[in-house]
Amino acid sequence: MHQHHAGRHRLTAMLAGAAESFDRLTVSLSPAVVAFLRRLLRAWSALSVPLLRGAVMLCMGMSLMVLAEKVLLGTVSAAANVLRRRQRRPATHDVPVQPDVEAGGGSSACFFPMVLVQIPMYNEREVYQLSIGAACRLTWPADRLIVQVLDDSTDAAIKELVREECSRWASGGVDVRYEARKDNAGHKAGNLTEGMRHAYARRCEFVAIFDAEFQPSSDFLARTVPLLVRDPGIALVQARWEFDECMLTRMQEMSMDYHFKVEQQAGSSLCSFFGYNGSAGVWRREAIEESGGWDDRTTAEDMDLALRAALLGWEFVYVGDIKVKSELPSSVRAYRSQQHRWSCGPALLFKKMLREILAAERVSAWKKLYIVYNFFVTRRVVSTFFTFFFFSVLLPAKALFPQVRIPAWQMVCVPTATTLLNSAGTPWRRSAHLVVPWIAFENAMALHRFKAILIGLFEAGRANEWIVTRKSGNSRPTPPGLKRRRELHWLELLVGALLLASGCYDCVHGHGYFYLFALPQSMMYFAIGFDLLGVHHTS
Repeated sequence: MHQHHAGRHRLTAMLAGAAESFDRLTVSLSPAVVAFLRRLLRAWSALSVPLLRGAVMLCMGMSLMVLAEKVLLGTVSAAANVLRRRQRRPATHDVPVQPDVEAGGGSSACFFPMVLVQIPMYNEREVYQLSIGAACRLTWPADRLIVQVLDDSTDAAIKELVREECSRWASGGVDVRYEARKDNAGHKAGNLTEGMRHAYARRCEFVAIFDAEFQPSSDFLARTVPLLVRDPGIALVQARWEFDECMLTRMQEMSMDYHFKVEQQAGSSLCSFFGYNGSAGVWRREAIEESGGWDDRTTAEDMDLALRAALLGWEFVYVGDIKVKSELPSSVRAYRSQQHRWSCGPALLFKKMLREILAAERVSAWKKLYIVYNFFVTRRVVSTFFTFFFFSVLLPAKALFPQVRIPAWQMVCVPTATTLLNSAGTPWRRSAHLVVPWIAFENAMALHRFKAILIGLFEAGRANEWIVTRKSGNSRPTPPGLKRRRELHWLELLVGALLLASGCYDCVHGHGYFYLFALPQSMMYFAIGFDLLGVHHTS
């Protein structure tokens, strides 16, 4: 009670000080303007506390929605893992591969379907050799495999390097097709669509897609294609990604671990649906064509195709035991551009396809509910908005308005439980020391993601902006003595400054412990705003 009255007295003193400052600032203004501003100030004084209390109630509901989704997905994925271990299903790589067939014998058609491997790329100097080499080393009969390199590069020197690499593998007996367009209309979706128009591509029953930084192991096709062969109702088999590490990519991997091990696994088990990740997956060509092919109306062309296929009744399978080496963005700039695309594209896709989802006749009401409520609304919109607004807006505001009370379970228990569930897929032995910076990093990135979601929902100017993520490959970090121009992110710096100010105010005048959260969180905002995270590379 004493703390409550003390907070009220501090608020009264703050308002009195604000009124005095207002009087000094409005001396030179006309009486009508001063009267309007006074009414505005009185209205804010009367409405600020009720508005904040309403925001607390809103966040309370959203936090429970997010927690319930995490509990559901975590339970389903854990149950699926337990059942898989108990059943001990036969290995997926049970296609009857015979030595003479692998050598390229003519009888391979009796055992193996035709597979097309597509590698879309755009000025990928750092990684083109890695991806092409890995695709050409796949274990599959030479006469049943076509590797198609779709080069949208605008740099003539890089195009020549890629063409020479394809020729080198072709001379060794691999069927490698180098294809280049005159322009990059439609970006990745347009590139893949153009690749499927070739006569040799239409002869292939299955299509494996790898982005330029992906390096599948040699047995990838032998472990994934049999799943499609055995069940003609399956349209897609998605494998898991694995990555090299620095601190920035390690924090990203903690989130990606949850995405693959929990979200993808649970979606596959609940209703045979999840968002295609755009790479390290094998599609049935028939499903691609029946769904209308690739569409460049959003920057989430992979999710777009998967959603249209799911609404036609096709099913997906996620196989977490199969891992494909890749890389994550190792600079803040590259990561921000990737996250803008991954957040804006799904939001715009949801807006465009909501009616189509609700009107779909080949899927159950449960699957529609999962797609709309869980896959889009809770996981992408509500979770992102809650993470940003609650931790970076509402809690700092509460420090200035102590009469606004937030229950302990909402401020501590629910976020803690949600964080623990989010980290369920992460190996704790090598990640425990990164939990605190990871939480602060995800909270700070929620601002950028939510801004991208709003751009997608309202189809603002950057709704279809496509920036290819910068790859590092075998390039070297920037030498310590070499100066590099840093990019400032002003919105993150502003929020960081507000958190720092509210944390300092709480430390000096408050009776709580909000500053223990606000000060480290502000440091993460500053680290992102000043572009201090990540490894920066030179070619």
